[in-house]
Amino acid sequence: MHDLLPYIQGQLTQILGDMHYFGPEICLSLLFIVVLITDLLFGRNSEKLCRIVACGGVILVISKDILQLHLIGDHNIFLFSDMLLQNHISLIFRLIIDSSAFLLLLYFAWDEPLASHTKKLSDLYSISIAAILGLHLMTMAVNLLSVYLAIEMVSIASYLLVAYRSENAFSTEAGLKYVLFGAAASAIMLYGISLLYGFTGTLSLFDPNFVAGLIQVNAAGTTFALILVLVGIGFKLSFVPLHFWVPDVYEGAPTPITAFLSTVPKIAAFGLVLNFLTPFLISPQWKAFDFGLYLSVIGIITMIAGNFAAVMQNNVKRMLAYSSIGHTGFALMAIVTFTSQGITALAYYLAVYVIANIGALMLVTYFTKITGSEDVNTYKGLGLKYPAASICFIIILISLTGLPVTAGFTGKLLVFSAVYSVYQANHNIWLLLLTITGALTTVVSLFYYIKIPLNLFLKRTENTAEPIAQSAYILVFAVIISIILVLLGIFPNWLIKFL
Repeated sequence: MHDLLPYIQGQLTQILGDMHYFGPEICLSLLFIVVLITDLLFGRNSEKLCRIVACGGVILVISKDILQLHLIGDHNIFLFSDMLLQNHISLIFRLIIDSSAFLLLLYFAWDEPLASHTKKLSDLYSISIAAILGLHLMTMAVNLLSVYLAIEMVSIASYLLVAYRSENAFSTEAGLKYVLFGAAASAIMLYGISLLYGFTGTLSLFDPNFVAGLIQVNAAGTTFALILVLVGIGFKLSFVPLHFWVPDVYEGAPTPITAFLSTVPKIAAFGLVLNFLTPFLISPQWKAFDFGLYLSVIGIITMIAGNFAAVMQNNVKRMLAYSSIGHTGFALMAIVTFTSQGITALAYYLAVYVIANIGALMLVTYFTKITGSEDVNTYKGLGLKYPAASICFIIILISLTGLPVTAGFTGKLLVFSAVYSVYQANHNIWLLLLTITGALTTVVSLFYYIKIPLNLFLKRTENTAEPIAQSAYILVFAVIISIILVLLGIFPNWLIKFL
């Protein structure tokens, strides 16, 4: 017993010291409790109050993120017995997540079908805060146990968000599909983790024994275990062949939830991929599994499958679902470079993609209220009746396509530049194929994105009904998002220097 006391005291001292670098996550934990108690105390009248508390709390978390950026600098700090890693890039990803989450929390109340739900939105805010905490942990996880727990935390919250409108059969079906696919991916990943632990005797990715132990194992066994773990991470990234759940879930979920699922979990998953790959990339002896080859093949197939499938869609949410799959494949190009230039390009690309995708889905909500449908063909002739929203929609779609002079163009240019720089150095044929595929699928994306402006402005309708009053909040934020995308396209250094 006396021998244990110094050990326990040492552990407690270390934990208290690590708390200094865990400020944003502590704030999120407290925020979750406060929002939950607010809901319990005020019942059905708590919706607006919960919204104010949640949004105010997220602003506080953003300020904590910025303080942590100055505190950490360029250092890598391991927390809680090497369970989590605090560094600059993970903080950048968390800052993007929290900024996007703030906008999404506001957006929840602007979607009429979701806001009119009998349960109201109080529970939605507490679930979202829990999901954001899980996303934070995903970007920091460097132990296979913390990786699994973070993914499960986000997954459970996501299941609840998708099926929140339980009276809607389509939403319930989407939630069920998401749970089934998620449970399968989780079980496969857990099996892979158990194999890796069996091979190495450690769960810590940065433990020297982890990579060293895998080097001693048969390459086929190591490859099998790593693929199983990547299945769990790939479920969150929704790259091919783990994308089957995306179209049905995105279409069936309430539009703000679709905006949530298609943006912030992807950022956290990319942060997790970087953490997972780093121990293997910094080990000169590692030869058993070529991550560059596997991720290049996945990226090429994902870009092709996502963009070509989107061409055949008329439902706008389903189109944007396949589009998000294509964007995942494109972002994998930056990962495959395994350079700081590539990581900066990835962070920029994800930041502008998130802004544009949330803006696009906000405008889907805007026009769905007008037409009563999510079919792009119902948008005919609405461009002249709702010019401000329609022009914003076009600017956002131009950015998603990656055309000048928007931030999307700069993001794609940075990714292409990072990939081509590495290709010039090592002449890897897969990097060349990635670049060619990325360029061709960008052209393909024009064919489905153009459907929206084509119907808004170039096709006429016999409907002479008067314009319907719409949410001024959505329009204001759509205008702000459009201006941001154009400004970042003209002055990209504003964001690049920060990253």
